[in-house]
Amino acid sequence: MSGEFNLIDKYFAARQSNRDDVQLSLGDDCALLTVPQGYQLAVSTDTVVLGTHFLSDADPADVAYKALMSNISDLAAMGATPAWLSMAISMPEPNEDWLAPFCDSLFALADEHNLQLIGGDTTKGPLTISFTIQGFVPQGKALMRSGAQVGDWIYVSGALGDSHAGLEVILDKSKAEKPFAKHLVRQHFRAQSRIDFAQSLLGIASSCIDISDGLISDIKHILKASRVNAKVHIDKLPVSDELIAFYGNSTQARNTALMSGEEYELCFTIPQKHKAMFDELMAGSDTKAHCIGQIVSRDDIEDTSASFIQFLRNDTPISNEEKASIQQGFDHFN
Repeated sequence: MSGEFNLIDKYFAARQSNRDDVQLSLGDDCALLTVPQGYQLAVSTDTVVLGTHFLSDADPADVAYKALMSNISDLAAMGATPAWLSMAISMPEPNEDWLAPFCDSLFALADEHNLQLIGGDTTKGPLTISFTIQGFVPQGKALMRSGAQVGDWIYVSGALGDSHAGLEVILDKSKAEKPFAKHLVRQHFRAQSRIDFAQSLLGIASSCIDISDGLISDIKHILKASRVNAKVHIDKLPVSDELIAFYGNSTQARNTALMSGEEYELCFTIPQKHKAMFDELMAGSDTKAHCIGQIVSRDDIEDTSASFIQFLRNDTPISNEEKASIQQGFDHFN
Protein backbone atom coordinates (compact mmCIF):
# COMPACT_ATOMS: atom_id res chain seq x y z
CA MET A 1 0.00 0.00 0.00
CA SER A 2 2.95 2.32 0.41
CA GLY A 3 3.10 2.63 -3.36
CA GLU A 4 -0.44 4.01 -3.45
CA PHE A 5 0.25 6.56 -0.74
CA ASN A 6 3.51 7.64 -2.34
CA LEU A 7 1.59 8.18 -5.58
CA ILE A 8 -1.00 10.33 -3.82
CA ASP A 9 1.65 12.34 -1.96
CA LYS A 10 3.69 12.96 -5.11
CA TYR A 11 0.98 13.79 -7.64
CA PHE A 12 -2.21 14.82 -5.85
CA ALA A 13 -1.45 16.17 -2.37
CA ALA A 14 -0.34 19.75 -1.66
CA ARG A 15 -1.05 20.87 -5.22
CA GLN A 16 -3.66 23.46 -4.27
CA SER A 17 -4.46 25.93 -1.53
CA ASN A 18 -7.42 25.16 0.72
CA ARG A 19 -10.67 26.93 -0.02
CA ASP A 20 -12.25 28.66 2.99
CA ASP A 21 -15.15 26.18 2.90
CA VAL A 22 -12.81 23.14 3.14
CA GLN A 23 -12.00 22.23 6.73
CA LEU A 24 -10.38 18.87 5.92
CA SER A 25 -9.53 17.35 2.55
CA LEU A 26 -6.92 14.83 1.40
CA GLY A 27 -5.40 12.57 4.02
CA ASP A 28 -8.38 11.42 6.09
CA ASP A 29 -11.32 9.06 5.64
CA CYS A 30 -13.67 11.86 4.59
CA ALA A 31 -13.44 15.50 3.61
CA LEU A 32 -15.17 18.04 5.87
CA LEU A 33 -16.91 20.83 3.99
CA THR A 34 -19.30 23.74 4.52
CA VAL A 35 -22.11 24.70 2.15
CA PRO A 36 -22.79 28.48 2.19
CA GLN A 37 -26.12 29.57 3.63
CA GLY A 38 -28.75 30.21 0.96
CA TYR A 39 -27.23 27.77 -1.54
CA GLN A 40 -27.93 24.23 -2.66
CA LEU A 41 -25.21 21.67 -3.39
CA ALA A 42 -25.07 20.45 -7.00
CA VAL A 43 -23.30 17.10 -7.43
CA SER A 44 -22.37 15.14 -10.57
CA THR A 45 -20.23 12.09 -11.35
CA ASP A 46 -18.68 11.14 -14.70
CA THR A 47 -16.28 8.40 -15.75
CA VAL A 48 -13.88 8.20 -18.70
CA VAL A 49 -12.51 4.83 -19.77
CA LEU A 50 -9.58 3.88 -22.00
CA GLY A 51 -10.96 2.51 -25.25
CA THR A 52 -14.36 4.16 -24.81
CA HIS A 53 -13.56 7.86 -24.32
CA PHE A 54 -9.92 7.98 -25.41
CA LEU A 55 -7.31 5.78 -27.09
CA SER A 56 -4.01 4.64 -25.63
CA ASP A 57 -2.02 7.15 -27.70
CA ALA A 58 -4.05 10.16 -26.48
CA ASP A 59 -2.08 12.93 -24.79
CA PRO A 60 -2.65 12.48 -21.03
CA ALA A 61 -2.98 16.26 -20.69
CA ASP A 62 -5.90 16.13 -23.13
CA VAL A 63 -7.42 13.18 -21.28
CA ALA A 64 -7.34 15.11 -17.99
CA TYR A 65 -8.85 18.22 -19.57
CA LYS A 66 -11.63 16.30 -21.29
CA ALA A 67 -12.48 14.23 -18.21
CA LEU A 68 -12.70 17.24 -15.91
CA MET A 69 -14.47 19.46 -18.44
CA SER A 70 -17.25 16.89 -18.82
CA ASN A 71 -17.91 17.31 -15.09
CA ILE A 72 -17.58 21.08 -15.14
CA SER A 73 -20.10 21.11 -17.97
CA ASP A 74 -22.64 19.30 -15.77
CA LEU A 75 -22.35 22.09 -13.20
CA ALA A 76 -22.71 24.67 -15.97
CA ALA A 77 -25.93 23.02 -17.13
CA MET A 78 -27.40 23.71 -13.67
CA GLY A 79 -26.00 27.23 -13.38
CA ALA A 80 -23.78 26.13 -10.48
CA THR A 81 -20.42 27.51 -9.32
CA PRO A 82 -17.66 24.85 -9.07
CA ALA A 83 -16.27 24.15 -5.59
CA TRP A 84 -15.01 20.63 -4.82
CA LEU A 85 -13.75 17.61 -6.71
CA SER A 86 -13.15 13.95 -5.81
CA MET A 87 -11.30 11.57 -8.10
CA ALA A 88 -10.99 7.79 -8.35
CA ILE A 89 -8.33 6.58 -10.77
CA SER A 90 -7.45 3.02 -11.76
CA MET A 91 -4.20 2.24 -13.59
CA PRO A 92 -2.59 -1.07 -14.60
CA GLU A 93 0.70 0.25 -13.20
CA PRO A 94 1.77 3.66 -11.76
CA ASN A 95 3.09 5.22 -14.98
CA GLU A 96 4.76 8.46 -13.91
CA ASP A 97 5.42 9.59 -17.49
CA TRP A 98 1.64 9.53 -17.99
CA LEU A 99 0.65 10.87 -14.57
CA ALA A 100 2.84 13.98 -14.61
CA PRO A 101 1.23 15.71 -17.64
CA PHE A 102 -2.19 14.37 -16.61
CA CYS A 103 -1.94 16.02 -13.20
CA ASP A 104 -0.45 19.25 -14.54
CA SER A 105 -3.40 19.64 -16.91
CA LEU A 106 -5.93 18.55 -14.29
CA PHE A 107 -4.83 21.07 -11.68
CA ALA A 108 -4.45 23.89 -14.21
CA LEU A 109 -8.09 23.52 -15.27
CA ALA A 110 -9.26 23.01 -11.69
CA ASP A 111 -7.48 26.16 -10.54
CA GLU A 112 -9.09 28.15 -13.38
CA HIS A 113 -12.46 27.28 -11.84
CA ASN A 114 -11.47 27.59 -8.14
CA LEU A 115 -12.12 23.87 -7.90
CA GLN A 116 -10.31 21.98 -5.13
CA LEU A 117 -9.49 18.27 -5.14
CA ILE A 118 -10.70 17.08 -1.72
CA GLY A 119 -10.28 13.29 -1.88
CA GLY A 120 -10.63 10.12 -3.87
CA ASP A 121 -9.02 6.75 -4.45
CA THR A 122 -6.27 5.11 -6.47
CA THR A 123 -6.30 1.43 -7.39
CA LYS A 124 -4.79 -1.08 -9.79
CA GLY A 125 -6.93 -1.94 -12.82
CA PRO A 126 -7.83 -0.87 -16.37
CA LEU A 127 -7.17 2.84 -16.96
CA THR A 128 -10.33 4.58 -15.73
CA ILE A 129 -10.87 8.04 -14.28
CA SER A 130 -14.01 8.93 -12.31
CA PHE A 131 -14.73 12.42 -11.01
CA THR A 132 -17.40 13.56 -8.59
CA ILE A 133 -17.76 17.31 -8.81
CA GLN A 134 -19.71 19.55 -6.45
CA GLY A 135 -20.77 23.16 -6.72
CA PHE A 136 -23.16 25.76 -5.33
CA VAL A 137 -26.31 27.19 -6.83
CA PRO A 138 -28.61 29.75 -5.17
CA GLN A 139 -31.51 28.08 -3.35
CA GLY A 140 -34.34 27.35 -5.78
CA LYS A 141 -32.57 28.95 -8.76
CA ALA A 142 -30.94 25.93 -10.44
CA LEU A 143 -31.42 25.50 -14.18
CA MET A 144 -33.20 22.20 -14.75
CA ARG A 145 -34.49 20.17 -17.67
CA SER A 146 -38.11 20.33 -16.54
CA GLY A 147 -38.91 24.03 -16.93
CA ALA A 148 -39.52 24.44 -20.68
CA GLN A 149 -42.96 25.78 -21.66
CA VAL A 150 -44.83 26.01 -24.95
CA GLY A 151 -43.67 29.15 -26.76
CA ASP A 152 -40.14 29.18 -25.32
CA TRP A 153 -37.31 29.68 -27.77
CA ILE A 154 -34.61 27.00 -28.06
CA TYR A 155 -30.97 28.12 -28.11
CA VAL A 156 -27.57 26.47 -28.25
CA SER A 157 -24.26 28.04 -27.27
CA GLY A 158 -21.14 27.98 -29.41
CA ALA A 159 -20.87 25.84 -32.53
CA LEU A 160 -21.78 22.16 -32.83
CA GLY A 161 -20.25 19.20 -34.62
CA ASP A 162 -16.54 19.89 -34.18
CA SER A 163 -16.14 17.21 -31.51
CA HIS A 164 -17.58 14.46 -33.69
CA ALA A 165 -15.42 15.45 -36.65
CA GLY A 166 -12.37 15.40 -34.38
CA LEU A 167 -13.32 11.92 -33.22
CA GLU A 168 -13.58 10.81 -36.86
CA VAL A 169 -9.96 11.89 -37.37
CA ILE A 170 -8.84 10.10 -34.21
CA LEU A 171 -10.50 6.84 -35.30
CA ASP A 172 -9.60 7.09 -39.00
CA LYS A 173 -6.05 8.36 -39.56
CA SER A 174 -6.71 8.70 -43.30
CA LYS A 175 -8.82 11.77 -42.47
CA ALA A 176 -5.87 13.56 -40.87
CA GLU A 177 -5.12 15.28 -44.18
CA LYS A 178 -8.57 16.79 -44.50
CA PRO A 179 -8.93 20.56 -43.92
CA PHE A 180 -8.64 21.64 -40.27
CA ALA A 181 -8.30 18.04 -39.03
CA LYS A 182 -5.85 18.98 -36.25
CA HIS A 183 -8.06 21.87 -35.14
CA LEU A 184 -11.09 19.57 -34.88
CA VAL A 185 -9.16 16.96 -32.88
CA ARG A 186 -8.23 19.69 -30.43
CA GLN A 187 -11.88 20.76 -30.24
CA HIS A 188 -12.78 17.17 -29.36
CA PHE A 189 -10.49 17.20 -26.32
CA ARG A 190 -10.58 20.88 -25.35
CA ALA A 191 -14.16 22.12 -25.06
CA GLN A 192 -14.82 25.65 -23.87
CA SER A 193 -16.07 26.16 -20.33
CA ARG A 194 -19.60 27.59 -20.19
CA ILE A 195 -19.69 28.11 -16.40
CA ASP A 196 -19.79 31.92 -16.49
CA PHE A 197 -22.27 32.01 -19.35
CA ALA A 198 -24.59 29.53 -17.64
CA GLN A 199 -24.63 31.57 -14.44
CA SER A 200 -25.73 34.59 -16.46
CA LEU A 201 -28.78 32.56 -17.55
CA LEU A 202 -30.08 32.16 -13.98
CA GLY A 203 -33.46 33.81 -13.74
CA ILE A 204 -33.68 34.09 -17.55
CA ALA A 205 -33.60 30.55 -18.99
CA SER A 206 -36.49 28.19 -18.23
CA SER A 207 -34.51 24.96 -18.81
CA CYS A 208 -30.99 23.88 -19.68
CA ILE A 209 -28.86 20.81 -20.46
CA ASP A 210 -25.29 20.32 -21.62
CA ILE A 211 -24.75 18.64 -24.98
CA SER A 212 -22.84 15.51 -24.08
CA ASP A 213 -24.73 12.75 -25.92
CA GLY A 214 -25.66 14.75 -29.04
CA LEU A 215 -28.22 17.49 -29.58
CA ILE A 216 -30.97 15.08 -30.63
CA SER A 217 -30.63 12.97 -27.49
CA ASP A 218 -30.07 15.84 -25.09
CA ILE A 219 -32.88 18.08 -26.28
CA LYS A 220 -35.23 15.10 -25.91
CA HIS A 221 -34.29 14.98 -22.23
CA ILE A 222 -35.63 18.53 -21.87
CA LEU A 223 -38.77 17.71 -23.83
CA LYS A 224 -39.49 14.56 -21.83
CA ALA A 225 -38.86 16.21 -18.46
CA SER A 226 -40.94 19.26 -19.42
CA ARG A 227 -43.67 17.24 -21.17
CA VAL A 228 -43.52 19.32 -24.33
CA ASN A 229 -42.42 18.98 -27.95
CA ALA A 230 -40.22 21.03 -30.25
CA LYS A 231 -39.62 22.23 -33.75
CA VAL A 232 -35.93 22.38 -34.63
CA HIS A 233 -34.57 24.08 -37.75
CA ILE A 234 -31.58 22.12 -38.99
CA ASP A 235 -30.45 24.98 -41.24
CA LYS A 236 -30.14 27.23 -38.16
CA LEU A 237 -27.72 24.97 -36.29
CA PRO A 238 -24.48 26.88 -35.64
CA VAL A 239 -21.46 25.20 -37.24
CA SER A 240 -17.89 26.42 -37.61
CA ASP A 241 -16.23 27.35 -40.89
CA GLU A 242 -13.66 24.67 -40.08
CA LEU A 243 -16.35 21.99 -39.88
CA ILE A 244 -17.87 23.04 -43.21
CA ALA A 245 -14.42 22.94 -44.83
CA PHE A 246 -13.73 19.50 -43.31
CA TYR A 247 -16.90 18.01 -44.84
CA GLY A 248 -16.93 20.18 -47.94
CA ASN A 249 -20.54 21.33 -47.50
CA SER A 250 -22.77 22.87 -44.86
CA THR A 251 -25.51 20.22 -45.13
CA GLN A 252 -23.29 17.40 -43.87
CA ALA A 253 -21.79 19.72 -41.26
CA ARG A 254 -25.24 20.48 -39.83
CA ASN A 255 -26.34 16.86 -39.94
CA THR A 256 -23.22 16.06 -37.90
CA ALA A 257 -24.08 18.89 -35.51
CA LEU A 258 -27.40 17.19 -34.78
CA MET A 259 -25.84 14.05 -33.32
CA SER A 260 -22.32 15.06 -32.27
CA GLY A 261 -21.66 14.15 -28.65
CA GLU A 262 -19.15 15.40 -26.09
CA GLU A 263 -19.64 18.98 -27.25
CA TYR A 264 -20.19 20.37 -23.73
CA GLU A 265 -22.08 23.32 -25.17
CA LEU A 266 -25.44 24.26 -23.65
CA CYS A 267 -28.94 23.79 -25.01
CA PHE A 268 -31.43 26.00 -23.19
CA THR A 269 -34.85 27.60 -23.53
CA ILE A 270 -35.82 31.26 -23.17
CA PRO A 271 -39.43 32.32 -22.48
CA GLN A 272 -40.78 35.11 -24.67
CA LYS A 273 -41.19 37.31 -21.58
CA HIS A 274 -37.41 37.13 -20.99
CA LYS A 275 -36.41 37.50 -24.66
CA ALA A 276 -35.51 41.20 -24.42
CA MET A 277 -33.48 40.57 -21.25
CA PHE A 278 -31.67 37.71 -22.98
CA ASP A 279 -30.96 39.78 -26.11
CA GLU A 280 -29.43 42.48 -23.90
CA LEU A 281 -27.31 39.84 -22.15
CA MET A 282 -26.06 38.47 -25.46
CA ALA A 283 -25.12 41.93 -26.71
CA GLY A 284 -22.46 42.11 -24.01
CA SER A 285 -21.44 38.43 -23.94
CA ASP A 286 -18.32 36.83 -25.40
CA THR A 287 -20.27 33.58 -25.81
CA LYS A 288 -22.41 33.29 -28.91
CA ALA A 289 -25.82 31.63 -28.79
CA HIS A 290 -28.14 30.80 -31.67
CA CYS A 291 -31.88 30.24 -31.75
CA ILE A 292 -32.60 26.89 -33.43
CA GLY A 293 -36.28 26.38 -32.80
CA GLN A 294 -39.21 26.66 -30.45
CA ILE A 295 -41.03 24.63 -27.83
CA VAL A 296 -44.48 23.58 -29.08
CA SER A 297 -47.41 21.43 -28.03
CA ARG A 298 -48.11 18.05 -29.59
CA ASP A 299 -50.92 19.62 -31.64
CA ASP A 300 -48.44 22.03 -33.26
CA ILE A 301 -46.42 19.23 -34.88
CA GLU A 302 -47.70 18.34 -38.33
CA ASP A 303 -45.96 14.96 -38.43
CA THR A 304 -47.78 12.89 -35.81
CA SER A 305 -45.16 10.13 -36.13
CA ALA A 306 -42.44 12.48 -34.89
CA SER A 307 -41.02 11.59 -31.49
CA PHE A 308 -40.86 14.81 -29.48
CA ILE A 309 -39.10 16.76 -32.28
CA GLN A 310 -40.11 17.87 -35.75
CA PHE A 311 -37.07 18.74 -37.85
CA LEU A 312 -37.36 21.41 -40.51
CA ARG A 313 -35.07 22.73 -43.21
CA ASN A 314 -35.91 26.12 -44.74
CA ASP A 315 -39.18 26.05 -42.75
CA THR A 316 -40.21 22.76 -44.39
CA PRO A 317 -40.40 19.42 -42.54
CA ILE A 318 -37.61 17.13 -43.70
CA SER A 319 -38.42 14.03 -45.74
CA ASN A 320 -38.90 10.59 -44.22
CA GLU A 321 -35.70 9.47 -45.97
CA GLU A 322 -33.67 12.26 -44.38
CA LYS A 323 -35.31 11.65 -41.03
CA ALA A 324 -34.30 7.99 -41.16
CA SER A 325 -30.69 8.96 -41.85
CA ILE A 326 -30.40 11.13 -38.76
CA GLN A 327 -28.69 9.27 -35.92
CA GLN A 328 -30.15 9.48 -32.46
CA GLY A 329 -27.08 10.45 -30.44
CA PHE A 330 -24.68 8.56 -28.21
CA ASP A 331 -25.69 5.77 -25.85
CA HIS A 332 -23.01 3.88 -23.90
CA PHE A 333 -24.94 0.61 -24.18
CA ASN A 334 -25.92 0.76 -27.87
